[in-house]
Amino acid sequence: MSATSNRSTVVLTDQQAESITRSEELAYELRINEVMTRNVRAASPDTLMKDVVEIFRKTGISGMPVTENDRLVGVISMEDIFHCLMEGDLDSHTTKYMTPDPYTVQDVELVVEALKIFVATGVGRLPVVNTEGKLTGIITKGDITRGLLKVLQSKTQEEEMRRYRASHLFEDIESDRTSLILRYTIKQHDFVRGGAASSNIKRALIRLGASPQIARRCSIAIYEAEINLIIHTNNGGVIRVEIEPHQITIDVTDDGPGIADVEQAMRPGYSTANEEIRELGFGAGMGLPNIARCVDSMKLESVLGKGTRLRMKINLENKELLGDTNTNLGEKK
Repeated sequence: MSATSNRSTVVLTDQQAESITRSEELAYELRINEVMTRNVRAASPDTLMKDVVEIFRKTGISGMPVTENDRLVGVISMEDIFHCLMEGDLDSHTTKYMTPDPYTVQDVELVVEALKIFVATGVGRLPVVNTEGKLTGIITKGDITRGLLKVLQSKTQEEEMRRYRASHLFEDIESDRTSLILRYTIKQHDFVRGGAASSNIKRALIRLGASPQIARRCSIAIYEAEINLIIHTNNGGVIRVEIEPHQITIDVTDDGPGIADVEQAMRPGYSTANEEIRELGFGAGMGLPNIARCVDSMKLESVLGKGTRLRMKINLENKELLGDTNTNLGEKK
């Protein structure tokens, strides 16, 4: 089965790309454990609601996880406190008013995954667990804001030097057509390294002289493709990026299981992720629509039981050309 989606008439221009801010870009780089609040105070199932009220009053917090043997069993919020006060039931245990089985994120996930849940659910905080399901912290929108500001304020002198060196790397190379090829092997269910390829590619583009808008568009499209390889494939797959002075071509391939209905897969919210993947916070069905938003054209081909190939292209205008204006990029394979 094959389907093609060419978006040459609906291109994300530089002006539109301003919506892809530096903060959004960092959300695809930072891990949750880099911005979350650690050493979180937690209640137990046996904690009385009146004790929870007192904790909220003294600390000024508006939510608290409930754990049993270090494992998350629920969360108690200010709304639950109000409900309890209206019932005049302060001698009850937290289990009566807490929200069981709350939304969670893993500490190794990227910040963007927490943001997706905030947007989709409207919750104000997310308990953070490790790969064993034990509570390691909590993350709020405020935590994310503070984390992003900290990174934005960090020194950039070393990175600027690297960019200068990379942008002048191929000044003496001459050929009829030159390109830089980057290749990354993505393993199935490797959530710990999920996003590493997109981050590396974005960094390479910036150092080669790509505009921030181009680098962000490319990074987000590759991140979504990378996560799809981790979630939906049998053996992972390969991401191949060919960088030329006038365009960036991205080729993502895997050997199975294929997509039964490509047109349906392109619809926002559609996902074939199993319950285990959804419990990890992935599989919201926005990967392909997010890719389409960021590239100039994309072609998705899939054969059920054999594999899938996703080809994307980002065109570069004259003012965005990579490398020195008098030379092209050298080919590295």
